[in-house]
Amino acid sequence: MRHFLQIIAICTILISCKSESKKTEDTSTETKELTIAEKIAEAHGIDNWKNVNQLDFVFNVDRGDSHFERSWQWEPQKNNIAMLSKNDTIRYNRMEMDSTQIKIDGGFINDKFWILTHFNLVWDEGIEISEPIKEIAPISKIELNKISLTYVGDGGYSPGDAYDLYYGEDYLIKEWVFRKSNSEEPSLTTTYEGYKDFGGLKIATIRYIEDKSSKFYFTGIKVSLK
Repeated sequence: MRHFLQIIAICTILISCKSESKKTEDTSTETKELTIAEKIAEAHGIDNWKNVNQLDFVFNVDRGDSHFERSWQWEPQKNNIAMLSKNDTIRYNRMEMDSTQIKIDGGFINDKFWILTHFNLVWDEGIEISEPIKEIAPISKIELNKISLTYVGDGGYSPGDAYDLYYGEDYLIKEWVFRKSNSEEPSLTTTYEGYKDFGGLKIATIRYIEDKSSKFYFTGIKVSLK
């Protein structure tokens, strides 16, 4: 699950009218309505992303007695990445990667997608997003809003994958379904919970599968602002 996303610009049209009888200027502003993807990203704090110098986080997976984790330091403005482990720290810039760094970057893209899915909706290129519908969510069994996004074309690390995102009236994601290669059957379904605010970014820190035998979660989250 590794992906690249695109920013959709918001257009503002300024209309100025002059009256011949009065030397006054009347200016009105018409703002294009946000897309669903933009509303979800905005609800999670994307307007504050421009102030982020560095994001640190650890991606954790617990399945039964097994534990897996990856630690990252990311300077988004400079495209600098550091993967930290007990034995070593590997640093690279995403604009200049060798073959070894490309393999490591696949892990970063995966983990970045998990922690910032809501921003990747508008960052990544090559995605198609469906119209929103109301649907019963698979885990909570309550009615939520749903959109599906599909990675099309040959770009990214795993083209063809699809995701169903279930969100509330506040546009915060509550559950998601991952469907590998856009299959009809879910490959993975989890909750989105444990929301916390980090420098204006709203991040769901814990994801459980339905029977809670596995969980995906984030620790060591630190947002350094300008």
